[in-house]
Amino acid sequence: MDALERGREVVAGWDERLRAALPADLEIFDAHTHLGTDIDGMLGVYEELVGGMERYGVSRANMFCLDEPDRHPGFRAGNDRTLEFAARADGKLVPFVRLALDEGPIEEARRCLDLGARGIKLHPRAQKFLLTDDRLAPVFELAAERRVPVLIHAGRGLPPIAEGLERLVDAHPGSQLILAHAGIADLANLANRFSGKRGVFFDTSVWSAIDLLCLLRLVPPEQVVYASDYPYGQQPGSLLLSLRVAQVAGFDDRQMRDMFAGNANRIADGSEPLEPSQPQGLETLAQPLAQARIHQYLSMAMPLLFIRQPDAFGALGLALNATEEPNGAHREELDQIRELLVAARDLWRTLPDVEDEAERRTVARTAVRLIQIADTVAVTST
Repeated sequence: MDALERGREVVAGWDERLRAALPADLEIFDAHTHLGTDIDGMLGVYEELVGGMERYGVSRANMFCLDEPDRHPGFRAGNDRTLEFAARADGKLVPFVRLALDEGPIEEARRCLDLGARGIKLHPRAQKFLLTDDRLAPVFELAAERRVPVLIHAGRGLPPIAEGLERLVDAHPGSQLILAHAGIADLANLANRFSGKRGVFFDTSVWSAIDLLCLLRLVPPEQVVYASDYPYGQQPGSLLLSLRVAQVAGFDDRQMRDMFAGNANRIADGSEPLEPSQPQGLETLAQPLAQARIHQYLSMAMPLLFIRQPDAFGALGLALNATEEPNGAHREELDQIRELLVAARDLWRTLPDVEDEAERRTVARTAVRLIQIADTVAVTST
């Protein structure tokens, strides 16, 4: 418990750094959040989400259910809870209807849209379908007819998806698409097909600053929307990641404000999207070698922590040792990274002794938050 409290203290210190770094009067719209219970054990809690929104000044958030234990038939129970949460939040939460293609998706979509849902969520990995599935065409047709966006999982665990999605978007004029997780499942092809296309957006809910830097190099700012992926993504790491990457990419004040809220507000309000300009990111990333080594080792450590295994390879220790680089120009950032990684190391070491599953999840999630912040600082140190 001492290690957990220390980890929370270190995270809280980054709250203060984040608040000082955010532009004055910045509006924030979180384009990707969940509430409910996932079959993987993750919990999205209403009070935690809304409390976090208030703490960080998030005005609105798109919200949908997780892959719920009672998802049959057709996510009806989870969608009803989504609508109830949205009504309770009095406009702060924008409800999306989650669909299963094999269980009456059009009927469920119409039911929920008639009850106030303002978007559609699809998850091809969890619901095991391909983007060439013929059952997707009526979903996109309905979304275009009702002028609501389709937000689709485009992260890990998928085959190439760009070609199928391009056919769906082109076949349904007026449809709006939000590609979750920066489209990392097929980023190069998605960017090649959709960069510069009005009405197609990429959200920023990724773990790696490298992925987000690649997105901003390929896609104009008018097509990027901030997202946390709560409860998988947590603060202050999610906001810090998007902020620091946008700064490295050279976003000006207007572009920053559009990414954090303007673009998502236009989607939610049914307004016309901005005409895309040009990608703003850099072709190459220059960073100190010590920080590059830290990123490499943290990328090795993180999968082990995700599955709650010990760091048998010693990757986190290698990252910690790299912070001892005698580089005066970056000493402050290396010290910040070291503090984060020491707290994460001490937490990780407690996992084998934690018997309660809920407590194990808390310990692991806190350690992940610490490592993600450390990696963000390492990658965005230039």
